[in-house]
Amino acid sequence: MNYTADEVIQYVSEEDVKFIRLTFCDVFGLQKNISIMPWELKRAFEQGIAFDASAVKSFGNEVHSDLLLFPDPDTLSVLPWRPERGRVVRMLCSIKTPDGGTFECDTRDLLKKAIDEAKKEGLEFSFGSELEFYLFKLDENGEPTNEPYDRAGYMDIAPEDKGENVRRQICLTLEQMEIKPESSHHEEGPGQNEIDFRYSDALKAADDAMAFRTVVKTIAHSNGLYADFSPKPIADAPGNGYHINISVKNDEHHIILPSVIAGILRYIREITLFLNPSEDSFKRFGQSKAPLFVSWSSENRSQLVRIPAATGEYRRAELRSPDPLANPYLAFTLLIYAGLYGYKNGLYLPPVSDLNLFNADESVTAGYEKLPLSIEEAKQAAKNSAFVREHLPERVIDIYCK
Repeated sequence: MNYTADEVIQYVSEEDVKFIRLTFCDVFGLQKNISIMPWELKRAFEQGIAFDASAVKSFGNEVHSDLLLFPDPDTLSVLPWRPERGRVVRMLCSIKTPDGGTFECDTRDLLKKAIDEAKKEGLEFSFGSELEFYLFKLDENGEPTNEPYDRAGYMDIAPEDKGENVRRQICLTLEQMEIKPESSHHEEGPGQNEIDFRYSDALKAADDAMAFRTVVKTIAHSNGLYADFSPKPIADAPGNGYHINISVKNDEHHIILPSVIAGILRYIREITLFLNPSEDSFKRFGQSKAPLFVSWSSENRSQLVRIPAATGEYRRAELRSPDPLANPYLAFTLLIYAGLYGYKNGLYLPPVSDLNLFNADESVTAGYEKLPLSIEEAKQAAKNSAFVREHLPERVIDIYCK
């Protein structure tokens, strides 16, 4: 949107804005915010708004508890579900220490640094998000139940697909926030849905993924539903995936992308903890189109990376292992650095894997490296990784590996 601080202040004054939400996320990608009044906005831009970091998991303790939020005017967005009169807007924030330094656990800042490193090599990465979620009914007290909203299947239509109007409402709300959904449909699981985004630059793609989860949960709740982004909400049903589409700007002949993907394959085991941060994350792998082996192919959905059927600007690679509990800022940060490693070192992709690894004989799959099979294995891989230590602050690693 390219607003300046002065333009935001003017907008707030002219458009009857009464509340400004300053939004940030913790290390795990859980959104937080504080609302300020319009007359506090100038101070927020110039001096920051203080908050108690000791109350945010992983941010600090009672001894070193003060941190400051500085809003990014470029991220100004109206919250469409709030009243027209006395509007509410939100801005994403940088997190700084009282001495003006960048807070080491500000994952949005980590992504900015990765983007700058890529630009030094002449590369600009784009990402597209495909996020799955389940809709469950609420009980009479407004608490989530384990009863799915419907029993529809993949790309079913109404009346079997009861989520159609909810997805429509979500997409229209996203459009009002200048976030571009590309498609939406019912997924394979009962009550499971998917909404995909058009690709965009790395920072906007991560910002949009964060906003998406808030919009989905808000719209779902307004319809008497609970939106569940956890990786395995129903034991015997497909899990929720967060498929990340990766492309490189100005890679017209697609000669850079193979090296980028080779770099990601090289380090995927070591960064899996940050793409799949919960114990249930590992219950997805190896079933219902969720990968288990480190492999790639063209249109084969049993692979970790596939190159979807698309041409021109829509040509990209799809990473299929992450789940929606991943912090997109950390995920994109590590994918950029892994891709840069592949590019700078001229890595080649391993041989293509054009077979169904879900039902292949063990004598065949024995030749493939596997993703970590548990969160403990993923933690160990991250702890032992020189690559992870090079690109993430030690404190962030320690928080994830606790």
